[in-house]
Amino acid sequence: MTIVGLPAARRHRPPRVDGVYVPQADSQLLIETIERTCLAHRASVLDLCTGSGVAAIAAAELGADRVTAFDICSRAVRCARDNARAAGVDIAVRQGPWDDALRYAPFDLVVANPPYVPSPRHGGPVRSAGGPEWSWNGGADGRLVLDPLCHSAAALLGKGGSLLLVQSALAGVGQSLVALRAVGLTAQVAAVRHIPFGPVLSAHAGWLESTGQVPYGCRVEQLVVIRADKP
Repeated sequence: MTIVGLPAARRHRPPRVDGVYVPQADSQLLIETIERTCLAHRASVLDLCTGSGVAAIAAAELGADRVTAFDICSRAVRCARDNARAAGVDIAVRQGPWDDALRYAPFDLVVANPPYVPSPRHGGPVRSAGGPEWSWNGGADGRLVLDPLCHSAAALLGKGGSLLLVQSALAGVGQSLVALRAVGLTAQVAAVRHIPFGPVLSAHAGWLESTGQVPYGCRVEQLVVIRADKP
């Protein structure tokens, strides 16, 4: 297995996952955007919903001065710490909800891969599909975490700081742009990728069709990285 999206020198070091959600195309797109924008270089970086820690590790390897990562799952925290140690990078991995990071703000760069998959109100029949439910379940409209995160983005950033946020178009890219602009940030789409449905969306496809969130027969998802900058 290959760690998706990491700088070339590190791409062939497999991450430990140990029951944590395996890095997929959204992590790859986010990391590629971090690399392309050069925003991590000499920056204080915050990685929210870090999971296995691949985005935080990539930021450190791309020259960040300081990297802090948060995850609510104790297993993810242990996994991210182990992966950072194996990569030889120094990352402060903390357990807690993403908004605990407000106590450590401001940051030059915030990267986030939060839960954003629209999901049946009670989790549907696939609570364990693809990994722990809390790593992907964004509530009925996918915005359970996205809305408060967008609302708090300006408070997490220092002057001139940037947010890179990856999400599915199913969770309302326009809503995220409006919410980020409402708190004084400039916001635009920085990267787009279309991918086949993964295991979670495939398991939810019938529900997504029945609720009108995807056309019948659609099995392609649009992933988007939003960049928001604080003047």
